[in-house]
Amino acid sequence: MTEQQPTVSVMVVDDHPMWRDAVARDLAAAGFDVVATAGDGPQAVRRARAATPDVLVLDLNLPGMPGVQVCKELVGTDPTLRVLVLSASGEHADVLEAVKSGATGYLLKSASGEELIDAVRRTAAGDPVFTPGLAGLVLGEYRRLAADPPPAAADEPGAPRLTDRETEVLRLVAKGLSYKQIAERLVISHRTVQNHVQNTLGKLQLHNRVELVRYAIERGLDDDA
Repeated sequence: MTEQQPTVSVMVVDDHPMWRDAVARDLAAAGFDVVATAGDGPQAVRRARAATPDVLVLDLNLPGMPGVQVCKELVGTDPTLRVLVLSASGEHADVLEAVKSGATGYLLKSASGEELIDAVRRTAAGDPVFTPGLAGLVLGEYRRLAADPPPAAADEPGAPRLTDRETEVLRLVAKGLSYKQIAERLVISHRTVQNHVQNTLGKLQLHNRVELVRYAIERGLDDDA
């Protein structure tokens, strides 16, 4: 008998009730635990903090507070939260702003139900999920940001030192591997990978995976050794 996978809890945020209910219904039918829904920004922040979902499926265009601000506030206080933006906009500026605010992935509303369900599963596993064509854009932005002068604080004498294992994990994060892939490669648990990432974020005073990838690329850690 195969071991039962833990149920992934999901919250759906969208200001259109019919769309929100349809997405929630599809995800519940696919076996996800839909723990909350919300129709505006402030409500989304309140309910997400109370429900603590594994994955937040988030529209960007919300009354009361834009989706990117919702993402910033929630990921800022809980970096383990995965945020999958589900938006009608494929504008590059919207995609990059969402990723910089801490979103794990970005899917267009033109995606099929099957694509959404797969994207939520992959997001829960720690994979960066993007509508085809957007992943290259995001990696290109990482590299553009990395071309900017690094923050002075990172190179000051006495800057935090990472352990060999933390550096190894950071190098694989910078190459775009998911936490699950990193765990398999290093023969450690998914939870141990998460702990190393959280410790590294704390030491470097960074806030999310986007900033971590930028830091790693700035120092050439994404290059093959």
